[in-house]
Amino acid sequence: MTSHRLLLSAAIPALMALSAMPASAETLKVVASFTVLADVVKQVGGEHVKVTSLVGANGDPHEFEPSPADAKNLNAAQVTFVSGEGLEGWMDRLITASGYKGKPVTVSEGINTRTMEEDGAQITDPHVWNSPVNVKVWVANIEKALSSADPTDAAAFKANAEKYTRTLDELNAYAHTKFDKVADDRRKVLTSHDAFGYFGREYNVSFLAPLGLSTESEASAADVAKLIEQIKGEHVKAYFFENSNDPRLVKQVAKATGAEPGGELYVESLSDAKGPAPTYEKMFKYNVDQLAAAMAKSS
Repeated sequence: MTSHRLLLSAAIPALMALSAMPASAETLKVVASFTVLADVVKQVGGEHVKVTSLVGANGDPHEFEPSPADAKNLNAAQVTFVSGEGLEGWMDRLITASGYKGKPVTVSEGINTRTMEEDGAQITDPHVWNSPVNVKVWVANIEKALSSADPTDAAAFKANAEKYTRTLDELNAYAHTKFDKVADDRRKVLTSHDAFGYFGREYNVSFLAPLGLSTESEASAADVAKLIEQIKGEHVKAYFFENSNDPRLVKQVAKATGAEPGGELYVESLSDAKGPAPTYEKMFKYNVDQLAAAMAKSS
């Protein structure tokens, strides 16, 4: 009996201390459309969010086919994030199928977008995240949405957003140190599809691709022949394929031009945890290093 009293008397101060702690807001259930965006949301949300990515690691957000499990996850979400600019063409169908009542937050709002030609029409390039300067806009939009959904943890979201913005500034500076010293005529590479427009704009790198913006489009024989002539004429020395796309076409073009393989790039999807690009920060650095190494080799 005495020992029970002792244990109880020792436990009372600990229980009182726990009850005196401020009640923490519950973890927000968050859905992001694809892995790159999911990682940036995690960086801003920290321990206050549980993030589910609809498109998985090494998945292609253009050709994604949502499953019943995706509909269930979306229905349970308190906040949903999409990149926007036409990337997630399947999202409206999924919202309807899932019964989700919220409105997804479009994180690319406010970015200085670029347009390009696709099948004779001018469309907005959705691959904004391939420049960390654009991802800073994502971060601001994510912080605002999370703070609105969970005001109790707004200070934590703000601190995380400021810290991650500094990381993005460092990534941008890192890329400039790698590319600024490369001669302009060496900053040319062949990739699977046209997803590096914002990267190219920021670091003055020319990317040539047999496919347009979306991996769903098909390159015509005439387009491929024209690209082969252009690569030969501009002496493009390296080609890359992408983790989320079929590499056969780019290999065919490379074979016809004599371009050398530079490796694999992570463009629209992170790798799994064991791969070289499990976070946006690692993905961007990995791509910069691969591209810079191929340019140095060709010079």
